[in-house]
Amino acid sequence: MSEDQLLFEGLKVLDTGSWIAGPVAATMLADRGAEVLKVEVPITGDGYRNYAALPFTPDADVNYTWAMDARNKRSLALNLKTEAGLGILKRLIAECDVYITNKPLPLRRQLGLQYEDIRKLNERMIYASLTPYGEEGPDRDNEAFDLVAYWNRSGLMDKMRHGEAEPVQAIAGMGDHPTAVALYASIVTALLQREKTGRGTKVHTSLIANGVWSASCLVQAQLAGADFSPMPAQRITTAIYQASDGRWLQLSMVRTDEDFDRLLIGLEALDMVGDERYASYEARVLHADELTRRLKEIFLTRTSDEWVRILKEELKVPVERVTRFADLREDPHMTLNGMMASPAEDVGIDYIINDPVNVEGVRRIGAKKAPGIGEHTDEVLGEMGFSDAEIASLRDQGVIG
Repeated sequence: MSEDQLLFEGLKVLDTGSWIAGPVAATMLADRGAEVLKVEVPITGDGYRNYAALPFTPDADVNYTWAMDARNKRSLALNLKTEAGLGILKRLIAECDVYITNKPLPLRRQLGLQYEDIRKLNERMIYASLTPYGEEGPDRDNEAFDLVAYWNRSGLMDKMRHGEAEPVQAIAGMGDHPTAVALYASIVTALLQREKTGRGTKVHTSLIANGVWSASCLVQAQLAGADFSPMPAQRITTAIYQASDGRWLQLSMVRTDEDFDRLLIGLEALDMVGDERYASYEARVLHADELTRRLKEIFLTRTSDEWVRILKEELKVPVERVTRFADLREDPHMTLNGMMASPAEDVGIDYIINDPVNVEGVRRIGAKKAPGIGEHTDEVLGEMGFSDAEIASLRDQGVIG
């Protein structure tokens, strides 16, 4: 492979999914050179196109989520409820390398688009399946977003709160995007297997599997029969404290007595240094309420900038200001490490977020404009050998959009 060649150049991918987790795995392949064709329903397209315009989302002049997650693809608007539309899809399947779907399992059975139904069309195809709850089990046919399947059903929602406080909801896409990375990893693993065997296969992952994996340190403790009662409700040295400017500060991994003493010195709480109530971890846990109350009072006496300078920069106490989304654009790590990058063409946004997979020598093409609904329908059908008259007839019949 030459230095100018993209890793997945020539790889043909059919993205027949909707919303985030399945399609973003295709986006990751597209970023590295794959030819990704998004197959969506005519007129309305993928429902995710409308997310940024919903009343509970941040307002912007550009469709920011679509620009990020649907970049570098072509779009074919195809009605799979018609025999002709299904026939066109099967012709595309016969020539593809990767078929990605998160269609509900009942719909796949209805359309004859399960792996067992279409594998005979293309024995080298990698069939990538994304479901909420897995391929088997009583809930396998149920539909669900990551808000439920990843966040709630994994136990994360219950555990991410203090004491008996009300459980909090996840933010949009919080489970979908990491799940997309897992699906991408499955696809790439299968492609390597195909290099060795010459045969395709089915790969799959689920939202709940990725949620449990995210919570695995504590889930594994539960499976081991661990006693959770020693876990203090108030963790003094991994707590969050508010400064006088309203910003929050996060203490993390203040693990030793020496670390804690440095913290007290930085806070100018010299009367607490050597106090038997706080002289050991066990003592601090025993007196957690009074200790955290005192620390909260002290943190409110200075701004977050002052505390970061005193504690983090001067005394090397592990403390961080709680980051706001608005802070990220000014964080040099974002651009220096390619976490955010300028798009390859004007998409109305200065920076686009990249996925977190990085391999030295494997280039990305940079974000190009996400497609309109069926923007490439005529182009794709023309490449398949359809004449202009045949394309017009298919459109009149409602097969394409």
